[in-house]
Amino acid sequence: MNIYLTAIIKSKPGHAEELKPLLLQLVKGSKSEAACLQYDLFQSADDANIYIFHELWKDAEGLALHGTQPHIKDFIANSADIRDGDIIIYSTNPVR
Repeated sequence: MNIYLTAIIKSKPGHAEELKPLLLQLVKGSKSEAACLQYDLFQSADDANIYIFHELWKDAEGLALHGTQPHIKDFIANSADIRDGDIIIYSTNPVR
């Protein structure tokens, strides 16, 4: 069963451009995963410090594997000093 996620990551003020290449590396690594069906990154039009991911995963197993990947661990470690707070992740369902 497909899993839809929305993740929100906020940079500390003045660090949005520093965070961006780390996020783009995360996109590249995530899109290479077999279970990744969609992994799109957006930047808020109202607040440049806010980045939003819209993700679609093939199944729970693939999503669980995603959390163990080197690109995820690298992002968490390399962005710790410039992220503002925790990464917020919402599990969502399409409305039809």
